[in-house]
Amino acid sequence: MSARRRTKIVVSLGPSTDRPKTLAAMVEQGIDVARLNMSHGSREDHRRRAQLVRDAAAQHGRAIGLLVDLQGPKIRIGQFAEGKVQLRNGRNFTIDTDLGDRQGTQDVVGTSYKALVNDVTPGDRLLLDDGNIVLEVEKVEGGAIKTRVIVGGELSDSKGINKLGGGLSAEALTEKDLEDIRFAAEIGADYLGVSFVRHGADVETARMLLRAAGSDAHVVSKIERREAIDNMEEIIAASDVIMVARGDLGVEIGDAEVPGVQKRLISESRSGNTVVITATQMMQSMVTSPQPTRAEVSDVANAVLDGTDAVMLSAESAVGRHPVKVVAALDRICLAAERHRSVLVSGHRMESEFQSVEETIAMATMYTANHYNVVGILTLTESGTTAKWMSRISSGIPIYGVTRKEDTERRMSLYRGVYPIAYDATELPRGDVNRAVVAELQSRGLVHDGDWLIITKGDFSGIQGGTNSMKIVKVGEIAGERD
Repeated sequence: MSARRRTKIVVSLGPSTDRPKTLAAMVEQGIDVARLNMSHGSREDHRRRAQLVRDAAAQHGRAIGLLVDLQGPKIRIGQFAEGKVQLRNGRNFTIDTDLGDRQGTQDVVGTSYKALVNDVTPGDRLLLDDGNIVLEVEKVEGGAIKTRVIVGGELSDSKGINKLGGGLSAEALTEKDLEDIRFAAEIGADYLGVSFVRHGADVETARMLLRAAGSDAHVVSKIERREAIDNMEEIIAASDVIMVARGDLGVEIGDAEVPGVQKRLISESRSGNTVVITATQMMQSMVTSPQPTRAEVSDVANAVLDGTDAVMLSAESAVGRHPVKVVAALDRICLAAERHRSVLVSGHRMESEFQSVEETIAMATMYTANHYNVVGILTLTESGTTAKWMSRISSGIPIYGVTRKEDTERRMSLYRGVYPIAYDATELPRGDVNRAVVAELQSRGLVHDGDWLIITKGDFSGIQGGTNSMKIVKVGEIAGERD
């Protein structure tokens, strides 16, 4: 177990990761969370990949979280009779909600989103194929949206549609998503990604459906709509995790706006004690190239410097030629960025009142750790919440989340600077707990005689939400505790 890299790596699984040998090599390189993208592949594909991850994690003694990412209401054009067309600047082009499959031509195409006619007015701009094609709405007649081509090019079947500035009214959860939520519960997912979230109610609905399906998975809200930026605070408050999904977000708000929004989302999420993932095209050139570009290196490093908990790979790992090399490159870049002083100090919540005993202990622990010569923090936790609160504080000091619960161990794999350790201290006499868990860290080579540690725990083992004590100890000189 390496306690060097604090920023976590999320990888999307796909055809490129299907060989057990490849996935094992990626685990060795240090992946922390595996993502199943429900927009692609069958449920049996995803079930098989989930088992591959669990097998590889067990073989390497690692806790690797599982994220099931819902497709959401992906709004697409229909299909062309010839498979693709060439749109020329200045020409007219119609999106007709009444057009059937495979009836698209040089002049018209259908759409999967029949309500599009209600969401657009003359002057609006529609962005197709991730913004590569730009259409300006001239008029709406019945089910037909008449447009003029502003930016043309090749357009093929089933490309996505976005509206510049947002405003499409599609619900965040589709019928397919409801089935996939049940699937996520069935395979024991640790995280559920909800696409195209608009407001906090979307998050609460997804959580309610998860619980009804028998899952305690945490909810990841993907920020990819203009409306989500407008409702940022309520979404962050409702979510366990925020994902800065820069693809569709960049199409809706404009690519130049994305870096500033990304910084704000990371800052607001950390202030709200919410975990944050930065995603989309972080190492895009490595889909084909064995090395990243300098711009990609800077992009990843800046996300780390801003305080993201995790960076995510999409096509780079799922269908790329070099899935192992791209994980190694991310690891290298994160480690270098984490040596910068700005990620080792923090003023987080210094002026705030804390809302619980557990949070107070977590904040006091991190303040002490950053001002005393300790080599690590050991927190005994049932839910992982204390470890998450600690991870909101910028620090170079490892946080060892010791838990008896496998789902808590996997969830903590996403928290920046937290290293999950499976250990059941509930059967030990209270006076022996500190010595026993420190001995466990020693056996793993994580601490040595003479090192100073901070230990946090509750009075009673196995009680969720009971953390109420902090103690500074010296390894090799830990006395027994009285009840």
